[in-house]
Amino acid sequence: MRPGSSRLISTATISLAREGNRNFDAYLAQPAGKAPSIVIFTEMFGLSRHNREMADSYAQRGFNALVPNLYWRADYPGELAYDGPDRDTAWARLRALDIDAAGRDIGTAVGWLRNQAFAGDKVFALGFCAGGRMAFIAAARAGVDAAASFYGLGIAKHVAEFDAVKCPVQLHYGLKDPHIPQSEIDAVALAARGRPTIEIFLYPEAGHSFFNPIRPAYHAASAKLAGARLEALIARVFAAVPV
Repeated sequence: MRPGSSRLISTATISLAREGNRNFDAYLAQPAGKAPSIVIFTEMFGLSRHNREMADSYAQRGFNALVPNLYWRADYPGELAYDGPDRDTAWARLRALDIDAAGRDIGTAVGWLRNQAFAGDKVFALGFCAGGRMAFIAAARAGVDAAASFYGLGIAKHVAEFDAVKCPVQLHYGLKDPHIPQSEIDAVALAARGRPTIEIFLYPEAGHSFFNPIRPAYHAASAKLAGARLEALIARVFAAVPV
């Protein structure tokens, strides 16, 4: 057990599945008792301390927070550093990721949460960078109850799946993001047109990772606005945000 700001939480590294000698691991943070659930999809750097601390924060507020390691099949499935040689390794690992296999893994993670006695029926998907794309896939393929994607790389590759999205979805983009060209955002906006459940929010002064307070591109004003929008969606989906 570890102390939170308002309650005690428990944390563990768990196994969601196995394939040969490979283990589909995930980080779980949870409060005592039954609680609503959030699944967090990481940046391309993998399951990091920052992701674990985010999960802990949600657990301290009264949510189950699960962070699945979608790189568990990779040659190196562990955490990679934001900078230095690891950055190139992270890009290579992301390019090699089997999206359809990742989509099945997302379904496994969501299904695991829903089958736990400590979890309610509803699951919220939240993702950043490469994980932003995974949050969208969770909405399109895994039947989550809502999703929020921050600077999701490659969502335009899924325009044919927009019809499958039945839940509320937020897509947050910084217009100074060097990794997501305007053409990508335009393609996503076109696919979302006429779909009231999919909201797109643009931040003119924000770049990539603008929501991450430990990254140089963090943009406080944009992060504050995006955070308020995220909280409003969480509150709507779960009826009330636990305190």
